[in-house]
Amino acid sequence: MVTAATNTTVEVARGKVWFGLHAAENLKNLMAAQPLWRAMGNSFLYAIFQTIFCLFVCSLAGFGFELYADRAKDRLFAFLLLAMMIPGVATMIPLFVLISRLKLLNSVWGFILPQVATPFMIMMFRQNSRNFPPAILEAARLDGQTEIGIFFRQYMPIMRSTYAAAAVVTFMNAWNAYLWPKVVMLDNRAENMPMLIANLSSGYTVDYGMLMMGVLFCSLPTMTVFFVLQKQFAEGITGSVK
Repeated sequence: MVTAATNTTVEVARGKVWFGLHAAENLKNLMAAQPLWRAMGNSFLYAIFQTIFCLFVCSLAGFGFELYADRAKDRLFAFLLLAMMIPGVATMIPLFVLISRLKLLNSVWGFILPQVATPFMIMMFRQNSRNFPPAILEAARLDGQTEIGIFFRQYMPIMRSTYAAAAVVTFMNAWNAYLWPKVVMLDNRAENMPMLIANLSSGYTVDYGMLMMGVLFCSLPTMTVFFVLQKQFAEGITGSVK
C-alpha cells in the first residue's frame, strides 16, 4: 500500500514493489478527484463522537449490571446478548425509517445513535467490572459519595485499561464503517473516508496509485490509535484493572 501510493498505475500493474517518485502527483490527483480533507474531517467527527458516547453509555451499563444486585438483571443481560445474534442488515431498514422520522439523516446523531450502546461493549465492561475491588465501592459509600460520584471518581480511573481497549475497538469500527453511513448519509458532503475510497474504485478505469494514496490516508488514523494504545488495549482485553 505504501509503496504503491508512490507509483503510477502502470508501475503498480507491473508489480513494482519499491518506492516511486509520484507520491505528490497521486496526492494532487486524489485531492482533485475527491474532497479528501472534508471526508477526513467527517470521519474524525463521526468516530470521535461515537467513541465518547459509546464508552460512556456502555461503561455505565456494565457498571450497573455487575455492581448492583437485582433479580432481573441477569435475565435482562441474557436478552441483551441475544441481540448479538441478530445480523445488522436485518435491522437496517427499521433503523433507517426511525432515523428518517427523527429527521437525523445526514447528521452525526444519525450515524452514531445505532451504535451508542452495543451488546459486545456492555458485556466487555461488565466482565472487566468483576475485577473492580468491592472495598473501594463500600469505602466511597461510607464517605458519603453518590453513586454517580463513585462512577466518575473511582470506577472510571481504575478501569482506564478497559476504556482504552474499548476506545480502540469503537474508534476503528466507527472509522471503517461503510454500509450504515452509505444508507443514512444521503448528501455527498457528509461522506466519510470508506465512502470516498469506494468512489475511487467504482469508475471505468481505476488509478491504483491514487487509490492506494487514499487507502493510506484512510489507514493512518486507525494504525496510530492502535499503536499508541496497544499496551492498554492488551491489558483491557485481558481484564486488567489498574
